[in-house]
Amino acid sequence: MAEIRPFSCIRPCREKASKIAALPYDVYSRAEAKQAVGGNPDSFLNIDRPETQFPDGTDMYADEVYQKAHSLLWEKVADGSFIRDSRRCYYIYELTMDGRTQAGIVACASIDDYLGQVIKKHENTRADKEADRIRHVDACNAQTGPIFLAYRSNEIVEQAVQEASRQEPLYDFVSDDGIRHRVFCMHDKAQIESVQSAFAAMPAVYIADGHHRAASAVKVGLQRREAHPGYTGAEEFNYFLSVLFPDDQLMIMDYNRVVKDLAGMGPSQFLEAVGRVFDVENITKENRKPQKKGSFSMYLDGNWYLCAVRKEDIPNDPVGSLDVSLLQDLLLGPVLGIQDPKTDARIDFVGGIRGLDELERRVQQDCAAAFAMYPTDISELFAVADAGLLMPPKSTWFEPKLRSGLFIHELDR
Repeated sequence: MAEIRPFSCIRPCREKASKIAALPYDVYSRAEAKQAVGGNPDSFLNIDRPETQFPDGTDMYADEVYQKAHSLLWEKVADGSFIRDSRRCYYIYELTMDGRTQAGIVACASIDDYLGQVIKKHENTRADKEADRIRHVDACNAQTGPIFLAYRSNEIVEQAVQEASRQEPLYDFVSDDGIRHRVFCMHDKAQIESVQSAFAAMPAVYIADGHHRAASAVKVGLQRREAHPGYTGAEEFNYFLSVLFPDDQLMIMDYNRVVKDLAGMGPSQFLEAVGRVFDVENITKENRKPQKKGSFSMYLDGNWYLCAVRKEDIPNDPVGSLDVSLLQDLLLGPVLGIQDPKTDARIDFVGGIRGLDELERRVQQDCAAAFAMYPTDISELFAVADAGLLMPPKSTWFEPKLRSGLFIHELDR
């Protein structure tokens, strides 16, 4: 049921791939993005965050900013920094982090599958974030950052990936953060057909990361359909750039919380309130990482505590039973008055890649307490999406991050 098709890719020349590949646009603040592109004119972040090419204070949503992204992209294509593959292929994108490897199929997914919920989401999107990427994709006439999709592991796809990965890689480099990136081309017709058929037999695939990029790509496709009422459905704007990974290769890290104040309580009073909700015990710094679902660690007033959710408080519900939901529904909301974590300035979120020392630093610097979470499991993500429900914000942190600029999908080829 999932239409996952090969495409003619625009991609970096081999010599520049490692310089061009960049972390996703949305992991940077404006200041961080400008600093990151300094000294590397080849970085794709120059294109993904084109406001970095303008003086500070320039409206990052001005028309000329998006036109700059278009100019930079197609100038790089014209000068040979990027090449255009003439045939439709799948690509294998392999990432290795700390000795663990995941290998995904780079392809194009159907906007109709997104609209028909064959491609399932677990997160809401914000209109302002969508608007930015809609304008970026439309101005560039290309999708430049892949959507991270997941599927239940499939033997046919896995075999084809392994076979294609035996050939010479198109790229093989280690990025500054220590992640090894390898890319292979799957051009064998029989392999492509077997993979395409295997995905066609899957009832669903899932957005793991990139909900805003996916929603934006779909809306650009719908705009192009309106502008071309005679469209056939085969045009490139009916598809969006994706990398699809099997669930058994993925790693979700913890997505932790810090709160700015204790709603007028002192540390001892708040600890007493926490003890009325959870089973609480002192733990050492060495044991501060939660070891199982239904528990989290709290850093408060220089001490670590293990907090365990009581079984009778865990609902039989795919969203309500998530650890991030239990913390929110049992403590952050009723005790601290943080009712909407999407908008409340009293809560902040810290990705697990930053480590638990970052939680201590935040409490010492500008927060009152921190909560270290046990990571959400991919099976929980699938269960929420299959139920047509949505996870709370900041429920999952996937690592390693896919690089932008390695694969570009042109919309009117």
